[in-house]
Amino acid sequence: MFDWDDLRIFLAVARSRQLAPAARSLGMDATTVGRRLRQLATALQSELFEVEAGERRLTEQGQALFAHAETIESTALNALGEVGGGSTQATGHVRLSVAEGFATWVLAPRLPEFRARHPDIRLDLVTASGFLNPSKREADVAVMMARPRHGRLIAAKLVDYRLRLYAAQTYLDEHGPVSSIGELGRHALIGYVPEFLYSPELDYLGEVAPGLDASLRSTSINVQYRAIASGAGIGVLPRFIGDQDQGLAMLFPEQVDIQRSFWLVTHSDMRRLARIDAVLGWLRDAATGRAPPGAPSSAGSDELANSGQGRLA
Repeated sequence: MFDWDDLRIFLAVARSRQLAPAARSLGMDATTVGRRLRQLATALQSELFEVEAGERRLTEQGQALFAHAETIESTALNALGEVGGGSTQATGHVRLSVAEGFATWVLAPRLPEFRARHPDIRLDLVTASGFLNPSKREADVAVMMARPRHGRLIAAKLVDYRLRLYAAQTYLDEHGPVSSIGELGRHALIGYVPEFLYSPELDYLGEVAPGLDASLRSTSINVQYRAIASGAGIGVLPRFIGDQDQGLAMLFPEQVDIQRSFWLVTHSDMRRLARIDAVLGWLRDAATGRAPPGAPSSAGSDELANSGQGRLA
């Protein structure tokens, strides 16, 4: 008979494909994780992983166990929610994966409100490049730029938002007005590093005009904003960032009007937990600019169009 807790360790390694990240997520050391995997494989008399290019990939037996282990995990989560009170009490830990700009400009100003509403929830805002995947249990909730097509996930559009072309007035004073989109190629453009685009939805300059290429590039939208605001060049920003800076001028608003959407994603097994529902409600309020009962609406999300507001079902 094997230790049931070894299944939790097995799932973490199967999802991350490496010992070290799995160990961090479990709060264990990698040596212990490796030992527990060997213990599980011995108990089942099966090889569960094969190592390829530094990654641990499931064998045929490992894939069979993975399906059963996920079912066991789902049942355990549902039991904890119903029997342990997690389905009715907004307490515990929630990890939220979200884009850096949305987190900085829309969510961060409303964190005091979240804390006041849900003092017993410990919230992690993860803004690393690329989104953590609820399907792999890397995050409990993710705000993504595209609807996921695979995995046991519940997804709904959170909100639509728009992006425009901006330049600092100081840049225009120094370099002169830009009279047409065709002149943009002669100016310093600011944008993302193409090799590090974690989502194709971030490729904005190609939608402004074919062939435009940024000469100043960053993986961070906040760095791009600071570069534009300091007069280093011209770039595309979400309106919920650009419209807050009175020193920025919007260029060609009739011609450059890019729309994107944020999608609210969570694992189907987590949806019934009260702490998840509390975070989802706060995200909807923040994205659409709604104020909580008895509070004024906060700045920062007025330019997020609420026509795309979704509801998880």
